[in-house]
Amino acid sequence: MKESRVKSEQRERQVPAGGSEYAIEINNLTFTYPGGFTALKEINLKVKRNEFVGIIGQNGAGKSTLLKNITGLLKPTKGDVIVVGVNTKDSTVADLATRVGFVLQNPDRQLFAPTVEEEVSFGPKNLKLPADEIKQRVQEALGYVGLLEQKDAFPPALSKGDRAKVVIASVLAMRPEVIILDEPTTGQDFRGCHQIMGIASRFHEAGHTVLVVTHHMALVTEYTQRTIVLCNGTVLMDGETREVFSHPEMLRQTFIVPPQITQAGTDLKEALMAARRGWTPRTVLTVKELGEDIVAAMKP
Repeated sequence: MKESRVKSEQRERQVPAGGSEYAIEINNLTFTYPGGFTALKEINLKVKRNEFVGIIGQNGAGKSTLLKNITGLLKPTKGDVIVVGVNTKDSTVADLATRVGFVLQNPDRQLFAPTVEEEVSFGPKNLKLPADEIKQRVQEALGYVGLLEQKDAFPPALSKGDRAKVVIASVLAMRPEVIILDEPTTGQDFRGCHQIMGIASRFHEAGHTVLVVTHHMALVTEYTQRTIVLCNGTVLMDGETREVFSHPEMLRQTFIVPPQITQAGTDLKEALMAARRGWTPRTVLTVKELGEDIVAAMKP
């Protein structure tokens, strides 16, 4: 199949002429709610274009508040959030929607149209695009998530997994550079979780910057390149995902437990090192990696 125009446009965004290498720049971000609770304290982060980032932390760590500041739903009390070159203080949520797409934890909160096709076309219609352009975007977005045959279906009648895909397609139809998914796999079974994360991976491969907030650590270790750990409104850790999960004692500060397979690899580390002296196994993130390390340890 020939590469679609949307993928071509996304790839062009990765190296913008004269533009910043960062899709998101957060400088000294502090956010205090009207009641006086400070949810974010002096946050400094930069996310490069085409990164796949996981954001984790205990309930109340500030994850959702951070996402809402990035999407413009909330404005910083202090500091600045720059998304694809635009300061969120100087832009409306509607304007930012063409730069950053936001998929909420509960897809039902974003569904309102009588058919899947009308749901996905709503954003492009509000951009006052020509009818043929809207049709093309809707078809591409629905094809991307595998729902072309469901275009005439009533969204609330779909399974929860497919309802989430409708929302993702609605975001994709806007062709933003940054995609944010807030707990996208909540309530999903194993198959649904990996379907949604697979779609997120394809976003990333097509040139998007992807941020995923989740409590599902096995998905973080399997899919993301970088992990940001929030704790009590501050950044506790920020680094390559394998490096972050190699420090379980620090993760415990925010009540995060590494995936079972990572813990199993840690428990087996001494045995593997004894089997192959002079070799230190890595922090494993997947079942496949643990299998590879066991095989490597058994080799002469």
